[in-house]
Formats: sequence, structure tokens, C-alpha cells
Amino acid sequence: MGDGFTFNEKHLSQIPALQLLVNLGYSYLTPAQAISLRGGRLSNVLLEDVLRDSLKRINRIQHKGGVYLFSEENIQSAIQRLKNVKYDGLLKTNEAVYDLLTLGVALEQSVEGDLRSFTLNYIDWRNPENNVYHVSAEFAVERARSHETARPDILLFVNGIPFAVIECKSPKTEVAQAVSQTIRNQRDEYIPALFTYVQLVLGTNKNECKYATVGTPAKYWSVWREEHEERDEEGAALREILDRPLPQEAKAGLYELLAEGFNMREPDGEYVVRRALTQQDRTLYALCRPERLLRMALLFTVFDGGRRKIARYQQFFAVERIVERVKQRDEAARRAGGIVWHTQGSGKSLTMVMLAKALVLEADIRTPRIVLGTDRVDLDKQLGNTFAACGLTPDRAETGRHLVELVAEHKAHIVTTLINKFDKALTTRKFQDDSTEIFVLVDETQRTQLGLFAARMRQMFPNACYIGFTGTPLLKREKSDVTRFGGIIHTYAINQAVTDGAIVPLLYEGRLVEIEQNKAAIDVWFERHTQGLTQAQKADLKKKYARAEMLNKADQVIYMRAFDISAHYRQNWQGTGFKAQLVAPSKAAALKYKTFLDELGEEGTKVSSEVIISAPDEREGFDEV
Repeated sequence: MGDGFTFNEKHLSQIPALQLLVNLGYSYLTPAQAISLRGGRLSNVLLEDVLRDSLKRINRIQHKGGVYLFSEENIQSAIQRLKNVKYDGLLKTNEAVYDLLTLGVALEQSVEGDLRSFTLNYIDWRNPENNVYHVSAEFAVERARSHETARPDILLFVNGIPFAVIECKSPKTEVAQAVSQTIRNQRDEYIPALFTYVQLVLGTNKNECKYATVGTPAKYWSVWREEHEERDEEGAALREILDRPLPQEAKAGLYELLAEGFNMREPDGEYVVRRALTQQDRTLYALCRPERLLRMALLFTVFDGGRRKIARYQQFFAVERIVERVKQRDEAARRAGGIVWHTQGSGKSLTMVMLAKALVLEADIRTPRIVLGTDRVDLDKQLGNTFAACGLTPDRAETGRHLVELVAEHKAHIVTTLINKFDKALTTRKFQDDSTEIFVLVDETQRTQLGLFAARMRQMFPNACYIGFTGTPLLKREKSDVTRFGGIIHTYAINQAVTDGAIVPLLYEGRLVEIEQNKAAIDVWFERHTQGLTQAQKADLKKKYARAEMLNKADQVIYMRAFDISAHYRQNWQGTGFKAQLVAPSKAAALKYKTFLDELGEEGTKVSSEVIISAPDEREGFDEV
């Protein structure tokens, strides 16, 4: 929280947060206890004694049927490795620490005369109950190159490692101030050493709560929403947790924090609270209960091109629902699949990355192979680049023959490909893999999975699990295909994305421009421009020109439409900050529209416009588009 805090801030936000966190399983450390566990050094952010005891408790060496402890030397070496990660900027250092936390560290040790390398883990990710959790308040950290300190309001520890920072504000203060303060504390001149270990950051003022991860700009901090399957409308589970009496030691520590500076004495009797549930309570319960906190860090965090990102709630629940779905099997032992419908702009590519991580780390799935398919070259490259940027290394099938080689010879665990390569692959070599541990993830499902190449995919992988991703509205005739395919697994609709601020709203208004065609004028124009052609050539040209889509390109038609667009935009939207988009039938027509828009209107009120021409459509079978 900075250099000082108000009673209002503590009482109404910080203390209730600490009370809930203690009842969620975190042991409360007073500021004095936390400093003691840090060896009395404000520059040290690890609780080393807690970390040492945890590493001894959760790690065992399995060797030739025997179980052995890591040596004291190796335990200390692991602590030093985590403590002395070279600082190379906040995000690079944070990523290096993340790799240590998630992958562990390889240490050599002699067991029964056999010198080998064994992995020591800092956290037991699979068994959250085996770790120890602490919470402390007013955690003073010495600033870089200074003896001054900065004090985050609440800090959560897992096995003595700082894991989450929570900044609390008064309900009278905008939560944006908590966000900006947390971002400020990550700067090089403040306390970046703390944030090299942190996985989750939150800002709260009791009534509003936002979360993010290290390095997240303010505009990307998000609100968490529990979905209907998870949401506890009456708050019964949360109510039961809140109403538990605090342990006496935690009660005394929190009262000491609350009464600091007020010369108050701790009251006798039972500590009983019955208060209304707040958004702060719901968010802390959703994100900070130990098992969810670990899952968010392990499965729902990615480093994307040097930026750290954490899942939004729709990505989290989509992946969770998919993992639940694929555990179901039919009578032939095939895993159940289905379709994820997430509106465009909701982060489907990162959802697929997080799903791949979850499938690889799921205990129920042994040696999964993942095939990422799309129908466009640009999407194929984008998915491959996204996976690579997030630390996963997919192999891109360059040809149909290459696709068969990658899959048949198990050369890759993750393969990206254009869907049409399945057809080419099977014409090159008849191949079939009957494994049920192949997961085919297809982007823009309607154009591919439900269409022409679905049969070819299933011919090559008859027992695979197929998961489709789309954000395109389903047509009536496609809904039965979706049902046959496995049904909808998860949805995230446009209105939800707009409410969350993930996308901007789109406003629709139908416009009909009355076009009066002057037949005589058109005939004169036609005769003038077809001089020198034979009657047969004229007849053929007139037949083509008579088509509405060609006639609408005539300059007078474009001018009338441009006039209507210009007048409507100037009257209704100019100066509001909203933009408009006009789709033209051709490049030439687009240039004509811009010419006329530039001419129309008074000086100073003309509608400014730019022409944007997209690349050719590279879908299979769409060569003419």
C-alpha cells in the first residue's frame, strides 16, 4: 500500500480480505513475524525457513524401488538457485522464475553409490494440500537503490514464495488507484524484486475487484465472473467460510493491525462476524483459494512474445469444460468432443494454447498428440506463431506428405496444418492412426470441420477427439451438424464480451438508397463506350452489364450512396468518436467511394476515409475471391 494508509482503507477492505483469506487456509503472519522469517532483511522477499521446510517435505527421490530424501546441500542449493536468479528486466526474470517454479530444478545426488540427476520441485502442483500457505499485511520491501520502502497491502505466499499481491483501497476510492499503485510498484525504481516471483495481482475497494498478472497494462486488468455452473447464487459456500471463527492467533494479529495507532485493547469473547457478501469476497474466493490459485498459475498463464498473460474467465471455464468433456468416452472408448463458440476478439488462439497445456498436463491423458487445423494460410501461421511465442514448439506441416510423416512417425506432439492437406496426405499415402489420444483442434469450425474436409480428417484419425472453435454465427442448417458433432461445450457471446469490455459494441442500422435508373441515359452511355464492337460482342457485354452487381458499380450509383453515407454520418456520428466501415464490391469501387466522400460536404465537416484492401482469400477452393 505505499508509505501510509488510512483507517478507512484497512477497516473496510483490507481486514475483511485478510479474514477471508485466513479462513480459506492461509496462515496469518504479522508484519513482525514476516520480517523475522526474512532474516530481518527488508530486501529479502522469500520466507527462507518456510521454503526450506517445504522443500524437505514435498520432495522425495524415487530410485530403484527405494525412496530417499534430498541432501541438505541440495536443498540449500535449490533455495539459492531461486533466490539468485539474475535480474534481466522484470518480465524476463519473472519468466525465468516461472520456469523454475513449474519445472523444478535438476540436482545431482548420489543414491546407493549411483550418481544421478533428480528433479526437485518448489511446489506440489498436483496436490495443493501438500503445500503451505501464508498471508501477511503491510509487507515492507526495500526499494531498489534506496533505503526507502514500499508496502503492498496483502501478500500471499506458497511454500514461502511470494505468489500474489493484493492492493486495497477504501470504497470511496476508485479501484483504478489500486491498479496504478500496483503497476507503479513493479517499476525498476520501486520493488521489482518482489514481483519477479509474483503470479497474480489484484486491486480492490471492496465493491469492485480487478485482477491481472505481472506486467499487465492497466487497460487489460479484468473483472472475474464465475459461470452459472460454478456460481453460488445464495453464497452458501462462501457464507459458511466467512462465518467460521478465526483462529485465536490470527484474530490477535488482525486486531493488532486494525488497532495500530488507536491505543485500543483486544476485546474478550468469540470473534463472530455476519456481514453482507461483497464483490471482493467473491473475487478472492474465486481466484485466491489455494487450489484455484495454483491452477491459474500453472495452466492459465502464458508468456506471449515477452508479455505475460493470464486467462480471462471465459478462457478458464472453456478449458475446464473441455477437459471435463474429453474425459467422457463412448462405447468404442473414443473421447467426447464438441464445439466452443467464443465471439471474435475473445482470445481464441490463447484459449487453444491454454487447452494444449491442460491436455498435456492432465493425469488422465497419456502422451497426447495435438493437431491444430485451420483453412487459411494466415490463420495457420498465426496459430503456429502464438504457440511458439508461448513456449510451445509446434511443427508446421508444409505439405500433405509432411503431415503424414509428422503424425505417422510420431515426430511431433503438436502439429499445425491447413485442413486441405488431409486430402492431399491421403492421396499421397493411405494412412490411419487409431489412437484415442489424438486431439484435433480446429479453428473456424463451420468452414472446415463441418464441411468438405471433415471426412478426410476422420478417415485419418477415426478415434481422435475433435474440438472445434468458432466465433461465426451458426446458420439454421448448421445447428444439426453441431449436434451430431458433439454439441456446444462452451459459449461466450457478443453481449458478454461487450459487458466485459473485451470488444466494443457494434451498432446496426439498415439503409436503403433509392436509385432511379435513367434508361435513355444509360443506353447513350453504353453506345458511346462500345463503339467498334460487333453486335454479338455488344449483346454479350450488355448481358453481363445488366447484372445488378455490375450496374451498381456505375459512377452515379456510387455517388448517390456516398452522398447518403456522408450525410448520415455527419448528422449522427461525426465528433462522437465512433467510426464506420463501408465494404465495397471491388477495389475500383472502393477507390470511387473515397473520391466522392472526399468531395462531399462543407470544408471542415467532410467525412475523412481511408481505403483498406485485404489480401486475397487463401482458402482451398476460393481461388477467385
